[in-house]
Amino acid sequence: MPRELSAGAVIFRRAKREPEFLVLRYGLGHWDFVKGNIEKGEHEKETVVREVAEETGIRNVRFVEGYREVIRYFYRWKGQGIFKLVVFYLVETRRRKVTLSHEHIDYRWLPYEEARKQLSFKNSERVLLRARNILKGKSN
Repeated sequence: MPRELSAGAVIFRRAKREPEFLVLRYGLGHWDFVKGNIEKGEHEKETVVREVAEETGIRNVRFVEGYREVIRYFYRWKGQGIFKLVVFYLVETRRRKVTLSHEHIDYRWLPYEEARKQLSFKNSERVLLRARNILKGKSN
């Protein structure tokens, strides 16, 4: 079975009451975080920086130490099953303006609870929960 290795980011910005998280609507209709395939010779964090810039136009991000979350899932492409592993990092930006790539049709900056409800996948909700806990100073 073919495998894909990707890296992505839970992007947040500080807001008045609580952090806001960026969720993107993909062309297929689902809501999720920035992610993309790791290119040959690239390290995970390099992929994150590249994908964030390509998919959102955001060029300056700061990685939050202690956050690296991995999800695994299967999907079908052209009739073939593919095993996908995605490594997520938590990154902060000060920028509110987002310039979407051709892959996306909408975006929203949302506080935790609204972002959790907007996400299309349970594994993404788990990734977001861990990000919120890290920001609140909890280990899990």
